[in-house]
Amino acid sequence: MRPSAIKAMIPALALPLVGLALPALAQDATAPATTAETVVATVAPIVDKGDTTWMMVSAILVMMMTIPGLALFYGGLVRSKNMLSVLMQVLTIFCIMSLLWVCFGYSLAFTGAGTAEDATALTPFIGGLSKAFLAGVTTSSLAETFTQNVFVPEYVFIIFQMAFACIAPALIVGATVERMKFSAILLFVVIWFFFSYLPMAHMVWWWGGPSAFDAPGGFLFGHGDLDFAGGTVIHINAGVAGLVAALVVGPRLGFGKELMAPHNLPFTLLGGCLLWIGWFGFNAGSNMEATGTAALAILNTTVATSAAALAWAFGEWIFRGHPSLLGGVSGAIAGLVGITPAAGFVGPMGAIAIGLAAGFLCMWFVISLKGKLGIDESLDVFGIHGVGGIVGAILTGVFAAPSLGGSGIFDYATGAVAPDYSIAAQVSTQVLGVVVAVVWSAVVSFIALMIVKAVVGLRAPANDERQGLDVTTHGENAYNS
Repeated sequence: MRPSAIKAMIPALALPLVGLALPALAQDATAPATTAETVVATVAPIVDKGDTTWMMVSAILVMMMTIPGLALFYGGLVRSKNMLSVLMQVLTIFCIMSLLWVCFGYSLAFTGAGTAEDATALTPFIGGLSKAFLAGVTTSSLAETFTQNVFVPEYVFIIFQMAFACIAPALIVGATVERMKFSAILLFVVIWFFFSYLPMAHMVWWWGGPSAFDAPGGFLFGHGDLDFAGGTVIHINAGVAGLVAALVVGPRLGFGKELMAPHNLPFTLLGGCLLWIGWFGFNAGSNMEATGTAALAILNTTVATSAAALAWAFGEWIFRGHPSLLGGVSGAIAGLVGITPAAGFVGPMGAIAIGLAAGFLCMWFVISLKGKLGIDESLDVFGIHGVGGIVGAILTGVFAAPSLGGSGIFDYATGAVAPDYSIAAQVSTQVLGVVVAVVWSAVVSFIALMIVKAVVGLRAPANDERQGLDVTTHGENAYNS
């Protein structure tokens, strides 16, 4: 029925009600006459099944990135005697983090003060334990998306963020493969998870939602740092941790003297392709809604990754005389990392520019600068995730500009994109986020490694390292004749 027709019927419908009310008014002549009634309409939260489904699918895609994607990618890059050790590290870390996330992680990352009056000195840096062990979370509780009054079930948001929390520490193991104790890596990532990952997630992503945009938020969120899907929280954070770990643990026996080539590049390609496909959930799922922005994130992820793979391969062709498969796959991962903070903020042309920059600069670091520094950062966790994350985070501030096809900054107070966008100001904000992530992760990682060294030691015995960690740590071989 049209609204105009309903309005025309209101007087007629009201007459019987007036008739019923007259006797009561006659009995109490002193009662003031009511000339109008105010009806307060309460808008019910919108929970769209399409958004919910998309978020659950995205969470599954991100989980696929870790197991089997990252496991196969890393497993193919090590020598055959250490393949199972890498697979076991990735698998075990995934399992540990999923449990820590539901027990403590979600609460510490995504709770905070509702008003400025409730805020404390720690509010910008870490949440509380009000939802520890998922207290108060039910199938009816909701988490707000980036659209006011649009929600998804809170369990869906918990699962999605759990997938992020699982892959971030798993990335670190690539920096210390083939020589770090199994017990040491597990203890290290647990400490790092509590004191680096959770604070960074809170600082960058915690806010009150569009319905409470003026409520206290995370430190970097409050400064306007843009990180659509985790360039700072995950990649810079994990990349720096990997670099520090590689420096503290030291190089592999025979590093620089023995051939340490990947034993199975087809596995690496397969793992890399699984990472690429899973990354669509990583980036587009971070939109939290199945909208045009999610589609844009998928498109940006595709073109940035393609540009980066070509930039690395052709860069290798120029500097080394041949384009390698390993270079192409590494370039693809660099592009995925580079576009992560920008996925929903930039246009496709900006995404291509970010991909080209990330692919070429990561290639230059890995094949040139790393060798000069003499660092055995085995699988280039910092060279790809750290450098790629830094490049992507800074260039997000450039290409998010509406003049360059970006989305600009949405002002929830006015309900529209802010009219003025300063590239210089936003780049400065992005640099602040990079500096905080680098320093925070470096300090936490170093302290954590010192604790681990004192408790269980860091390195496997030299004989175990020479024989391979598959047999000496896990009692099995990847390949049996």
